[in-house]
Amino acid sequence: MARRLSAIFFDVDDTLYSTTEFARRARWNAVHAMVHQGLRLPVEVVRRELDEVIAEFTSNYPNHFDKLLLRLPRESWSGTNRGLIIAAGIMGYHATKQELKPFPDVLPFFEQLSQQTDLPLGIVTHGLEIKQAEKLLLLGVVPYLHPEAVVISDQMGISKPNPKLYSRACARLGLDPTEVMYCGDSPAHDIDPPNSLGMVTVRVRRDNRFANVESATPPDYDISSFDELVPRLHEDFELPVGS
Repeated sequence: MARRLSAIFFDVDDTLYSTTEFARRARWNAVHAMVHQGLRLPVEVVRRELDEVIAEFTSNYPNHFDKLLLRLPRESWSGTNRGLIIAAGIMGYHATKQELKPFPDVLPFFEQLSQQTDLPLGIVTHGLEIKQAEKLLLLGVVPYLHPEAVVISDQMGISKPNPKLYSRACARLGLDPTEVMYCGDSPAHDIDPPNSLGMVTVRVRRDNRFANVESATPPDYDISSFDELVPRLHEDFELPVGS
């Protein structure tokens, strides 16, 4: 007998798009913009220092470029307004967001689910409210999402890997967690917590992320592309997809 599936939720970062590749490009663009504005240091030197700042203060810290200039020799920017250099870095970083694209399999998969099933699709993501919401808009997935099924940790006061974040997502749609699928890339954040609730878990392996890390509890499915999930949805849940 086929297992009942009533909704599918997705992680965002490194599941729907390459966070790693975006961060690499955005930081390079930011540093190049700062050097172009008058920062007198090699790009490679500034980039290494910026990476240290982000590692020490986390990616959600709002003043990376201010901290960066504090750590660089004053003579590297003296004679130039430091505000212009900081603003150039911010603009270079944010301009890269317009290049944000989902992995090639994402939108066709969402389109297929929307056209061929009546499953609600949703998001459970860890991060700041506006930052994560902006990603969803830029990735073009919002039209496919159930309006009550976008769950951002910052809005909930609950962060991954707390299983409450996933149970709240299911509760929003009035669904039993055992009838809800969750797809994500992190073994500790996206597999073990929903597994503890009895959800159907899908580990999405992208760009060798967590290649040598396994979850404490195994996922129900292990894929590298959503194309691989389509036949499983058809055969295991008898959903009308794949035709």
